Parts: sequence; C-alpha cells; structure tokens
Amino acid sequence: QVQLVESGGGLVQDGGSLRLSCAASGRTFSSYNMGWFRQAPGKEREFVAAITWSGVTYYADSVKGRFTISRDNAKNTVYLQMNSLKPEDTAVYYCAAPRTKGFLPNMGTLGAREYHYWGQGTQVTVSS
Repeated sequence: QVQLVESGGGLVQDGGSLRLSCAASGRTFSSYNMGWFRQAPGKEREFVAAITWSGVTYYADSVKGRFTISRDNAKNTVYLQMNSLKPEDTAVYYCAAPRTKGFLPNMGTLGAREYHYWGQGTQVTVSS
C-alpha cells in the first residue's frame, strides 16, 4: 500500500509555471507506476500524465509540450512541471497510482477507475 501527498499548487497568471510534487510513502516506490489527474468544477476527473516504474511517460493531448512528468525514486517523489499554463488548466490536481506495480503496458490509456491509490489533491488556479 502507498500513501500519496501532493503539494505545490497555487495561483498563477496565464502563461506562468508551477511544479507539483507528490510524496509517496513506502519502501517500494521505485516499482510503482504513477499518474496525475485533474478535476475542474462540474467536470469529470481527467488524465493528465503518467510515468511508469521504468520512466516511460504519457501525456494527455491537452498538456503535451507544456507539462513534464518525472520521478525521483531516491526521494519517493513524482513531479509535474507545468509551463505555459492556461486558464483552462485550472483544477484540483491529484497524484495517483494503480495497484499494478512493475510492467504495465499501455499505461497512458488507463482511466481514473484503474487507479487505486489517490492523494488528497492540490488546487491550481490560472488567472487570465
């Protein structure tokens, strides 16, 4: 089991940047596949980015080229660097992990229902 705690959200202007962090508990973090989701008011939770245990990354089309997901296994942390932020990026951002550790093909196609562990979320607000 893994516990996840997000940080780094806040208020930023259109075109600005933020870096979100997700600290994970447990001694087997390096074998976990990790993802970021977001949920805006009145909308469903949507996939943003994912990184496998081996470092393969996936992105939603809406953030490709602007966001970068990375991980530091020595710090049990996964990051989401968000550049060129837009007002439509405003949402609560969640860190999550599926139950499956290690090899996980097509991780970029997984929806929120396939993720088992979730953080509490961190608010990102982009003002125009």
